[in-house]
Amino acid sequence: MMPPSTLRGIILIMISMVIAAFAGAIMKLLGEQIPAYLVAWFRFLGMSLLLLPYLVRRFGISGLMPARPWMQLIRGLAMAGATTLFVFGSRTVDYADAIAILYAYPFLLVIMAVLFLNERAGWPVWIGVTSGFVGVLLVIRPEFEEINTGAVLIFLCAVVVSIQLVLSRRLGAVSPPLIIAFTGAVCATIALTLFLPGNWERIPDSAWLYICLLILSGTINQVLLVYAFADSDASTLAPFTYVEIVAAVTFGYLFFSTLPSLLSWIGIALIAASGLYVARARQIAIIPRRVPKI
Repeated sequence: MMPPSTLRGIILIMISMVIAAFAGAIMKLLGEQIPAYLVAWFRFLGMSLLLLPYLVRRFGISGLMPARPWMQLIRGLAMAGATTLFVFGSRTVDYADAIAILYAYPFLLVIMAVLFLNERAGWPVWIGVTSGFVGVLLVIRPEFEEINTGAVLIFLCAVVVSIQLVLSRRLGAVSPPLIIAFTGAVCATIALTLFLPGNWERIPDSAWLYICLLILSGTINQVLLVYAFADSDASTLAPFTYVEIVAAVTFGYLFFSTLPSLLSWIGIALIAASGLYVARARQIAIIPRRVPKI
């Protein structure tokens, strides 16, 4: 019989992934109204302000001082860059396709873990990684005469996310997850604030509701992730992270009246199957997209 804590973790991760897909759709909507860097700035500023009172109460002011500050700073810059790239890229890519392309990050993470974390991967893992990239290509469908720059930007976002997750693995050994999430959000906010002087644009009245929804959903997503991984091990939760792609298809239809093409459906299925295969082959989890990072 499944332990209650494991069941709770599975439920939390599934809710978290649905909320993550919702937040991504809101970012795409906001990206049509305000600059991408402002979308990211509001997201991380709001998250910092919402988490601050709880963290001060739990850890105290001194507890907010992060370990390895330079690594935290680099991770925060990666958070700012990843969100900005996603908002830019999603302007010209159907939402479900954008999330599917973003799920190249687990395969990129395998490569980076081998290169920088001294982890090993046998040939079954590399077969899964290769088939996963084939799935991504089916979604992107690159035509060399006319390359969709939005799809390229989202793939670059996946690269940045995988770097961010490598840093998260290292920081996870020295800092509590919520402190890592908070510190990253603060660093991202500071970095993005440097772009505001001389570039601030008036926020349309219609955008404020979306901004509030983005801040709230993004913060709830982070908190649920922390508690999900506290209740259950990552290898158990990994298969349920692909709920985000299913949710992205749903929100893509509800918000943008779009559905993936046949090739995209095949690519999405191949990405999910390859991701699960790689996770099983490595006997470790593939860390999900929204692990305390953005």
